[in-house]
Amino acid sequence: MIRHLRAAGTALVLDISGPGVPVIVHWGGDLGALDPADLAALAASSVPPVGPSSLDVPVRLSLLPTLAAGWSGRPGIAGFRPGAGQADLAFELLAVHERGVNALAIELVERNASVTVLIDLELTVQGVLRLRHTLTNTGIGSFELAALDVILPVPDRARELLDFTGLWSHERRPQRSLLGQGVWSRESRHGRPGHDDSFLTVVGTPGFDFRSGEAWAVHEAWSGDKRVWAERSALGYAALGAGELLEPGELSLAGGESYSNPWTVFVYSDAGLDGLSARLHPWIRSWSTVSGPRPVVLNTWEAVYFDHDLDTLGRLVDAAARVGVERFVLDDGWFSGRTDDQRALGDWFVDATKWPDGLHPLIERVHAAGLDFGLWVEPEMVNPDSDLARAHPDWLLGSATAPTWRGQRLLDLANSEAFAWLLERLTALLAEYPIAYLKWDHNRDLLGGSAHRQTVALYQLIDAVRAAQPGLEIESCASGGGRIDLGILERVDRVWTSDTNDPLERQQIQRYTGVLVPPEYLGGHLGAATAHTTGRTSALGFRLATALFGSAGIEWDLTKATPAELDQVGAWITIYKQRRALLHSGVVVHAEGSDPALELHGVVAQDGSSAVFEHVAVAAPRTALPAPIRFPGLAPERRYRVRPLLVGPVPQTVQTIPPAWLSAEAGELVLTGAVLARVGLPAPLITPEQAVLFTVDAV
Repeated sequence: MIRHLRAAGTALVLDISGPGVPVIVHWGGDLGALDPADLAALAASSVPPVGPSSLDVPVRLSLLPTLAAGWSGRPGIAGFRPGAGQADLAFELLAVHERGVNALAIELVERNASVTVLIDLELTVQGVLRLRHTLTNTGIGSFELAALDVILPVPDRARELLDFTGLWSHERRPQRSLLGQGVWSRESRHGRPGHDDSFLTVVGTPGFDFRSGEAWAVHEAWSGDKRVWAERSALGYAALGAGELLEPGELSLAGGESYSNPWTVFVYSDAGLDGLSARLHPWIRSWSTVSGPRPVVLNTWEAVYFDHDLDTLGRLVDAAARVGVERFVLDDGWFSGRTDDQRALGDWFVDATKWPDGLHPLIERVHAAGLDFGLWVEPEMVNPDSDLARAHPDWLLGSATAPTWRGQRLLDLANSEAFAWLLERLTALLAEYPIAYLKWDHNRDLLGGSAHRQTVALYQLIDAVRAAQPGLEIESCASGGGRIDLGILERVDRVWTSDTNDPLERQQIQRYTGVLVPPEYLGGHLGAATAHTTGRTSALGFRLATALFGSAGIEWDLTKATPAELDQVGAWITIYKQRRALLHSGVVVHAEGSDPALELHGVVAQDGSSAVFEHVAVAAPRTALPAPIRFPGLAPERRYRVRPLLVGPVPQTVQTIPPAWLSAEAGELVLTGAVLARVGLPAPLITPEQAVLFTVDAV
């Protein structure tokens, strides 16, 4: 039997005729409507020849490839029974069950090793393919599982590879290479994805870009250790794979026990990276916890650091209210004994010295100003210099002699007593105070202990906190963007994209994080003129324009802003509120240009009725007169009115005369979507680190 799954221009064809593991005949672009005879012919014709000095039977990539089945690439499963050595795993097909439209459950058995595997497979209506394996030990004694991964083929024309790396405050740096023979493997051993996370691994036709080329991508929806790889063999196959990275002995299954690997997410596009986003974003939105407009946040960290008192914060509340902020988040420094980042982490009681009446007076001030209240926590961490660590040293992960990180150790969330204590402390705070929002931080790598157990327990803790406080929103922060993945995204309403508020760094970080994650999740803040992380000074207009595209907020001591600056921040917030329904529901698009110093990105309404675009100079252009601005993603036949949108001070330019269409005498400009996309409009000559915004509305 051949199964043909189709959705949103994507197709998966499986040969499940048995007796072995179902074989992948095709994953990629839609093949059109195929009748049973067509499918049978496709499956039969896809069987490769048998070459010299090779197995005497054709080798095809199955949903769970193994050495025993002739697959000499990285296998989909590895494990053994103690005393028996590495298992020679050869699975048989037991049954296939329909789990709804384009969803299958495939049962496999390995009789000699006494294990079964259930493969859950779904092609969503948005064209996203996701798979998960569940292995069950059906025998007596333990089965030591070393790896359980998901692998899919990619065609020979997918010759170029893109993934990401980075470091603290410089996340999501793209790196490209040719996919030669061998394995390109990225492994995370941080206990979190890390700032250097591969994030989304993409292989595509050479030169694929945001709007062009075919692309096949994989993402592991997991917040712990993982590995993701691309592989090409001299035998002629190429594949993408991913799975949880398990340390030796980390996962021992007793008889009757099961393990499910994380969901592995695959997506195909024939329209470059934007085509991937066009499938991923609607799918994520279909199960997202995000509801309602994303409020404008003011976070206190870069405004006051540990300097907490009611007068100081009260003035900040008043300034926030003046400009239209909707949520006030009290960051680190509110709890007992916390005067710097080397002490008291884990002692989750309101500091009686700073706050003799608790947080009630501050929250009352916040609510009186018309804002809701949020609070920073870092539940997974503990300082050795804390009452908690002194009282319960057995709750700490790793050796007592292991080096700390930012003065921190980790709390063992898999310890039932530590878990219960944390849950009680968090829910007690939420019960005592009207807290609408938790900024949940995670400021160090694991480096000791089981990342698997810790990550599972983290998910359980977040789920329990949310269940105890319905309506609570949570932001995931991990020293900025160190834990952004689709596993954590199921449980949070926002991610802190990076600890840097430098708009120049943010342009690239937001650009590439947004390929996978929809903009309504991406926390982006207006910082002070001189960035805390880089020391670079940026113009207010550039900072405002950059922070507009995402879940907008402020990380700046507004009490030090001038009245004129406050007016401009207030006008920016008004624009954000007017446009956020579009910004957080539309289609994210990027123009392809010949000059890497100039970038254009935007968000187009799902029905094509309107859009907001940003033209950015991240460096000095290569030519005196750059190429025209071309606006992608518009309906070709519709007519659109294009207008500049001023956010903050007028951008600095080097032009003597502006482009004719932007002159005061030009009047209203209306052109078709096809003209705007293919011909475009002459660009204003903005200087480096400046941006201009445009609204495009159908008429």
